[in-house]
Amino acid sequence: MKKIFQLLLPATLLLAAASCSEDEKFTESIFDTSIETVDNSSTTAPFDQWLYDNFVVPYNTEIQYKFNYTASNLSYQLAPADYKKAQLLAHFIKYLFYDVYDKYGEKDQNGNPIFMKTYGPRIFHFIGSAQSNPTTGTEVLGYASAGVKITLIKVNEMRSVTEGMSYTDEDINNLNQYQFHTMHHEFSHILHQTKTYPVSFGQVTPSTYDGRTWQDRDSCDSHSLGYVTQYGSSAIYEDFVETLSCTITDTDDRWMNTIIEGCINGGVRSGDKEAIYALIDSLEIDDFDNPAKHWNNFTLFQEQYRNSETGEKENTRLILDSHLADSKSHLQNNTTSSDEYNKYSWTSYKTFTSFKEFMDWVPYDSGDGGAGINAILKKLDIAGKWYTENYGIHLFTIRREVDARQKAINDYINSDKCVIFDYQ
Repeated sequence: MKKIFQLLLPATLLLAAASCSEDEKFTESIFDTSIETVDNSSTTAPFDQWLYDNFVVPYNTEIQYKFNYTASNLSYQLAPADYKKAQLLAHFIKYLFYDVYDKYGEKDQNGNPIFMKTYGPRIFHFIGSAQSNPTTGTEVLGYASAGVKITLIKVNEMRSVTEGMSYTDEDINNLNQYQFHTMHHEFSHILHQTKTYPVSFGQVTPSTYDGRTWQDRDSCDSHSLGYVTQYGSSAIYEDFVETLSCTITDTDDRWMNTIIEGCINGGVRSGDKEAIYALIDSLEIDDFDNPAKHWNNFTLFQEQYRNSETGEKENTRLILDSHLADSKSHLQNNTTSSDEYNKYSWTSYKTFTSFKEFMDWVPYDSGDGGAGINAILKKLDIAGKWYTENYGIHLFTIRREVDARQKAINDYINSDKCVIFDYQ
């Protein structure tokens, strides 16, 4: 069973997982689609029929939105998913996940989509509440069982469904963070277990994977080492799926922070600056030159540590101002004592009024690569080519389609396609 965790630190998202087992290619169906299985006497019959028509029949996928006692982790105190929020999440899964891959994935000889029927998960399991572990300071965001079943957590924290409702950018960001990053992460596992990822991917940063203490790294450390997320630095296969999932679901702001932090400590090699601008074009960063955007007005801070033996301050790394509070909090929670933490200090190092000014300032590193933005660029190239060569799908095309649909989410919510049922 695979799990995705969030460390309970302010505004800090970390992802973790246990090993995923290898997966046989899916059979045509694990459900009996020859007869209807909806109980018409149930108070939830209209929604159950919608799920049958939209998931069971076309994809052989079951949405388990009612509390499944035997399938839940009873080590936690859990709550069932709210009925209407579960319906909205099911609609989002169809609109933002299945419909996207139906559009660009493999078709049969008659032009009918078969990609998700072949590779998609067979069960989605909804949990309304969080799964928090106070001992480890982690919160489970979701998990998968053998690439067949995906459990999604915190459904009840989605925005409520009301007449004339609208989803904000913050709502979309939360949806990506708590549900859709998990789905794309797990789906990428299914894909690479079917057609293995290239050996060359693990050779980019072979010496810095750490399956035991990855959580001691914050985002600045991880980006500097050449990983898109902290958990990506735990194992090669997790790094691979995090690279794919982040490409699809990370916001413009998160990607620009990744790029900047990958540059400031990891080093930039010859040709990287041109590749960075090409990546920004591929990501289609909105309003890139707008001076109000964070990446066009930011400060780097120098982190310093007072040497216990000499008493002198030693520079350790540069930190992006938007992550300074997170880095301090992370450090405070991972040092052995408050006295140790108090040896650290942070001073303003340099302010930039545009991303171009920053890129002109970043010095080249004459090293062989294997860290920072250089490693991230290499991994993106390897993962993107694998995605296309094995499945005929372009990674950035999926990102653009998902982004366009998210921007039109309110039109979808208020359309006839998004019907939310009351109990009958």
